[in-house]
Amino acid sequence: MGARQSRASSKDKGPRRILFTGRRQKFSPWDDALLSGRDPRSLLKRGMHHVSFSLVTRGMTDIPDFLWGLSEVQKLNLSHNQLRVLPPEVGKLTRIVVLNLCGNRLKSLPREVSLLQCLRVLFVNMNCLTEVPAELSLCRKLEVLSLSHNCLSQLPACFADLSRLRKLNLSHNVFAHIPMCVFSLKELTFLHVGSNRLENIAESIQHLTSLQIFIAEGNNIHSFPRSLCLVTSLELLNLNNNDIQTLPGELHLLCRLVRIAWNPMDKGLHISHNPLSKPLPELVEGGLQMLFGYLKDKKHT
Repeated sequence: MGARQSRASSKDKGPRRILFTGRRQKFSPWDDALLSGRDPRSLLKRGMHHVSFSLVTRGMTDIPDFLWGLSEVQKLNLSHNQLRVLPPEVGKLTRIVVLNLCGNRLKSLPREVSLLQCLRVLFVNMNCLTEVPAELSLCRKLEVLSLSHNCLSQLPACFADLSRLRKLNLSHNVFAHIPMCVFSLKELTFLHVGSNRLENIAESIQHLTSLQIFIAEGNNIHSFPRSLCLVTSLELLNLNNNDIQTLPGELHLLCRLVRIAWNPMDKGLHISHNPLSKPLPELVEGGLQMLFGYLKDKKHT
């Protein structure tokens, strides 16, 4: 596994800083349809803290040209359309704080996303991404990144530079392992890697000392690593629907897990639908403290 990751890292291309070239996009019929003679700025919503623009569920296949002139936009929502391409002109919107591209047909993101230096929240879930540009790592203010429901199998190693990232959703992709760059994200409080192709959790998980919510359900994970017990900040740990047979004696170190949880939204330990060896299933039914007690006693015998 380590060798594979090393080879992948050696091939990884770092981000390249770019300057926007100002290439003109082909005029889109959406301009006339949406504006009907109005000033484009009349479509902006000016709140107390942000200037927003939204074109949700319009069936758009192209982004209207007039949008690239709205340089004051801070929140942009283009979700649930039919977009196949995000043009490089997006780099003109340098004040964007929140960008929502969820539910389109994007296969890639342009390198010009690196110009969005104010970006804090990016939703690109439910698209067709097979890779993410290394240049995204230059958005150093990024705090929330959702890449779920795509076709991703790796991330650029330079994503380790996203030092402010707090929430990362990689669920419903094709990752065979958690990318090594993730373990450098010391501010992460939320990590979702459910419904991938994971067979193990690397020992490096212990470096995520701020992690409060870790979801890895719906994989093929064979063992519960002892190193995960060192992430004592965990309040919700979901390992449902895996291939786990035993639990480590150090499980009691996860003292912020308050219960065996059955509701997906509940805090606590989610461990159902695993082939746990006896007598663990009965102990799980008895509650977390009974399980902790048994594992501690077993470790010391």
